[in-house]
Amino acid sequence: MPNRNIDWETLRELADEGNETALDQLADLANAASDLGELSALLDEGSIRAGFLLTQRAASTGDLRELQRIADAGYDEAGDELDRRLKAPADGHQD
Repeated sequence: MPNRNIDWETLRELADEGNETALDQLADLANAASDLGELSALLDEGSIRAGFLLTQRAASTGDLRELQRIADAGYDEAGDELDRRLKAPADGHQD
């Protein structure tokens, strides 16, 4: 849960200086605001938390293309989730 007593600009400054906890807080704030563009930008900056949150969202909606995009951006767990879904039987029956 993000600390709402810290303003966005301060978190951004700290994240820009390499503070990963601040980067995580930014991801949590963006997620709470459903700001997928910001989450994607944070993933591009290397935020593992943003990758996790985006993967959760994509997995919950079954968005395979988004899982691929997240994996391509460097969050390996999205690739694992995508592989798991692609290998699962489509209708519950195994051939």
